[in-house]
Amino acid sequence: MSSCCPSEQKPELESGAEAKTSSSATKHTQPDYLLRGSSIGIIVLYSFNLSFLTSSVSLSWFGVMSKTTFELMNVMWWSLALAFFFVGVLHKIPRVFVTSVLGNGDGFKGLVRAVLAGLLLDLCNHGILLVAMKLYDRGVSLAQVIAFLVSSPWNSFSLTFILFALIGIEWTVGFIVLSMVIALLSGIVFQVLVRQGTLIKNPHQENLPDGFSFWDEAKIGISNTDFNGIWLKEVIKEGIVGSKMVLRWILFGVLLAGFVRAFVSLEDFQTYFGASLAGLGLTVLFATILEICSEGSTPIAADLVTRAGAPGNAFAFLMTGASTDYTEIMALKETTGSWKVSLFLPLVTVPQVLFVAWVINN
Repeated sequence: MSSCCPSEQKPELESGAEAKTSSSATKHTQPDYLLRGSSIGIIVLYSFNLSFLTSSVSLSWFGVMSKTTFELMNVMWWSLALAFFFVGVLHKIPRVFVTSVLGNGDGFKGLVRAVLAGLLLDLCNHGILLVAMKLYDRGVSLAQVIAFLVSSPWNSFSLTFILFALIGIEWTVGFIVLSMVIALLSGIVFQVLVRQGTLIKNPHQENLPDGFSFWDEAKIGISNTDFNGIWLKEVIKEGIVGSKMVLRWILFGVLLAGFVRAFVSLEDFQTYFGASLAGLGLTVLFATILEICSEGSTPIAADLVTRAGAPGNAFAFLMTGASTDYTEIMALKETTGSWKVSLFLPLVTVPQVLFVAWVINN
C-alpha cells in the first residue's frame, strides 16, 4: 500500500522526541482512564437526553448537564470527524510536503501562511486543535503552530456568516482582523523565544532538500496511490489513533461545560459580564473555565455585543478559547513534552487579548 506521496527516507537515528515517544509507548501499559471515563460520561449523558425520562428532570443539574452534552456533541461531531480525516491524511503526507506549503517556519512568510491556513480551515476549535498537533508532528515550527492555533478557533466560513447575521459585518470583520494580528504577533514572539533557546525547537522540523519541486513530487505520489477503501480505512484509523491524546481532553471539557452550565445561568453571565474591567476579567475567567466549542461560544459572544453592550468582552470571550483553555494547554504539553511551551501560550496571548478588548470597550 503506497502513501499519497513518495515515501520518506527514514533517518538512521531517531530524534530525541521520537525516541522518547516510542520508549514511552512501550512502557506505558496502563489504560487511559481520562479518555475512558470521559467517554462513558458522554455516552450516559447523551443517551439520557434521548430517553423518555428527560422531561421529568429537565430542570435539575443532571438534566442541564445531559442537555448540554447532547447539544455540544451534536454541534461538534462533524468538525471532529473532519479533523480525524485531516489528521489521518496528514499522517500519510511526508513532512517535506508540509514544510513546502507552510514554509520553513523561520521567517515572516511562514507565519503569514500559518495564520491564513488557520483562518481558512472551516473547523471548530476542537477540530483545529487536532490538526494543529498533527502539524507539529509533521514538522511545522512551534511558532507556526501557535499562529495557526490562535488565528483559527472561531474564524471559519460558517461562523463568519453566523456572526454577520448576529452582530453585523463591521464587528465581524474587525474581530477577524484583530485576531489575525494577535496570532501573527504571538507567532513572532514564539519565534524569538525559540531562537533565544527559551523554548525548544520542534525536533520534527526538516529543511527542504535542494531542487525539491512540490508539484512534481506530488504528481508522482498521487499517481502511485490507490485511493480505494483500504486507503480510506487506513486514513480513518490513523486519524482516530493520532487524535486520542487530544480527544480525551475534549470529551472531558464537554463534561466540564455541562457542569458549569448547570450551576451558572446564561442570564447571570449576561448581567455581570458588562463593559468594565471587572466584567472583562470575569469574562476571561469564565471563558477559561468553560470548555465550549466555537459554535457554542459564538451566540454567547453575540449576546455580549447586543445585550450586554460589551463588544470587547465578546472579542475576549472568543479569543481566550485558544489562549487560556486548559485543553489547548494540555494538548501542547502532551505534544511538545514541555510545560514551558504550553504555559507560554497564555503568557504571550492573554495580555494582547485583554489590551485589545479594553480598547474596543472604550
